Amino acid sequence: MKKIILCSILTVLTSVSVRAINVTLTTDEGYDNPAMIQTLQNNLAALLTEINAAYSQKRNLNLGGVPMGDSAKDEIATLWDMTHFYCDDEEVIDRCWTLKNSFLVRQIPMILDPDGEVVKESKFQEVSVTFDSYGNISEFRFALDAQLSESLEHCGDVVSVERKAIILQFVERFRTAYCRKDIGFMNKIFSDDALIITGSVVQTKPNDLGRSNQKVVYNRQNKQQYLANLRRAFARNKYIEVKFDEIGKGEGACDVVTQSRNNPDFYGVRLRQEWRSSNYSDDGYVFLLWDFRDESNPVIHVRTWQPTFVNTSTGQKLAEEDIFNMSSVEDLIK
Repeated sequence: MKKIILCSILTVLTSVSVRAINVTLTTDEGYDNPAMIQTLQNNLAALLTEINAAYSQKRNLNLGGVPMGDSAKDEIATLWDMTHFYCDDEEVIDRCWTLKNSFLVRQIPMILDPDGEVVKESKFQEVSVTFDSYGNISEFRFALDAQLSESLEHCGDVVSVERKAIILQFVERFRTAYCRKDIGFMNKIFSDDALIITGSVVQTKPNDLGRSNQKVVYNRQNKQQYLANLRRAFARNKYIEVKFDEIGKGEGACDVVTQSRNNPDFYGVRLRQEWRSSNYSDDGYVFLLWDFRDESNPVIHVRTWQPTFVNTSTGQKLAEEDIFNMSSVEDLIK
């Protein structure tokens, strides 16, 4: 790894004293373009400094001077409307992934502060930023678990590093769409024939000894049913915070993304989802079956959700063999 350090000097901000955030990015030894890295560092530093200034001054973001595409500006503005946030570090040091036509920085630390009250359950979040080939910011979204960086770097056998990075970018967009309450994105990302399976824990009838057990029963929905329920959830919750972690089996292993043996353009991602919102919370395992035949416009064919805990009073988790995976989900759609 080589390190290129840039201390970004930005315009002095008025009203409230806000220190400019310095950004340092590292790349692989094989990438040699100091001017581009400097551009990325400058642009990211400008964005983070403006976020902190807007937070301190209790105002809307002013992104006119930040080199960003309109789509990225819309993304961050929508998130800002849902919940304010700020970068708690004065210097951000991170890995920059150099992809075919873009650059990716994944682990930018943020603190969420909806309605002026920091979320107590999980106030810390990481942000992922994508840059186009010119170094302009093209996407801003909440990132997945930090374990993915190790997987991206060391697990390239089943799925190539670049293809895996692209898939996980779409998973991050999917997660951020929940936080933005973006029903339009959800309508686009699910295929028209998508299958949505949701599990819930029910109490069985007592046996002859008077004992009862818990079991998980499953409900199937089509795309329109799922979107109708999602619209209602978006409408009744002032804020929604969705966190994805334990990607794969949650052990930092190389099963973060699995490729179908039947169709090489189909990929599965298993993760643990924590949903926190104004009036509801849950914790469960999600499996997404992605169709990447059109790589620029992939769709989800199957989404499953299963409760993490079968018995919350005893802490009994859903058995590993009962959690959906690529093989069991493909059996559902044969």
